[in-house]
Amino acid sequence: MADISIFEDEAFSVTSLVATINEEHPVPGQLAAMGLFNEEGSITTVQQIEKDGDVLALVPSASRGAPGSVVIGSKRTLIPFNNVHLPQQFTITADEIQGIRAAGSRTELQGVQDVVNARIEKARKQLELTHEFQRIGAIKGLIVDADGTTPLADLFQRFGITQQTLAMEFGTADVSAKAGIALDMQDDALGTVTGTGAIALCGSTFWAKLIADKSVKDVYLQSTKADSLLGDRRQAFTFGGVLWVRYRGKVGSTAFVGDGEAYLVPEGVEDLFKSIFAPANYMETVNTLGVPHYAKLDRLPFDKGVIGEAQSNPLHICTRPRAVIKLTV
Repeated sequence: MADISIFEDEAFSVTSLVATINEEHPVPGQLAAMGLFNEEGSITTVQQIEKDGDVLALVPSASRGAPGSVVIGSKRTLIPFNNVHLPQQFTITADEIQGIRAAGSRTELQGVQDVVNARIEKARKQLELTHEFQRIGAIKGLIVDADGTTPLADLFQRFGITQQTLAMEFGTADVSAKAGIALDMQDDALGTVTGTGAIALCGSTFWAKLIADKSVKDVYLQSTKADSLLGDRRQAFTFGGVLWVRYRGKVGSTAFVGDGEAYLVPEGVEDLFKSIFAPANYMETVNTLGVPHYAKLDRLPFDKGVIGEAQSNPLHICTRPRAVIKLTV
């Protein structure tokens, strides 16, 4: 029968638990599956973002006393962004551990690891959902806290630029022509940078009006994907040079993308979307390169069990916010 001293095993060290929580897992959200955001680690908890006109770029960190990056010209400014601290805690009591018996080839250690890993996995899923929420916020230009209202970073306000919007006017305007206008707006914002395509992430009402529009419906029903449309009216399709995608991320009844909105996102633009992860606030991780998730265990008073924590310290950001075009019905 296992007892609380089993947590002294190296299997429950910060290094081992961090390796466990960062193992490959099923992709939890549409944005993560698309791979739009490039992930990288940082040794600091504040990221300096350089603004040059409408273009934002990360400034590399350096040790204290080292020369900083050279900034040329009065147009460029440095704006700091704090990484967001996202802790998740759980408790495993001594009674839960003591009830694990060795059976067959499974050892007590393996049984306890299963309990710990199950709690860590649940915490990791909640963190991944939060990452998805903040990534869509970076695409929209406004990253908010879990309450859905408290701003964590307003990219347009912080950088003194305005969002580009376009009304699609379904039912009266030519959707293909409108898509062309939106793509031109996007190209203007990208300047000399070129991408490989464009994706529109659509809310539910926007999507319904899109596929019901006569100019879209007629063309799509004549395509090879007609059967898909009749079977599942959420299938992505290409029209007017844009890949239209029904975005389904939400918590409860709150959708991450508003019902009557869509966001036209450039594809294939290097470093357009970035996820920068800072190190955890543990002694073991000071001045180390950040990873997406951390986990650690600590004993409860009187050895009544252990308290565990999983945390992430992300900064999700779009480096060219004006290149994401907000579309409305």
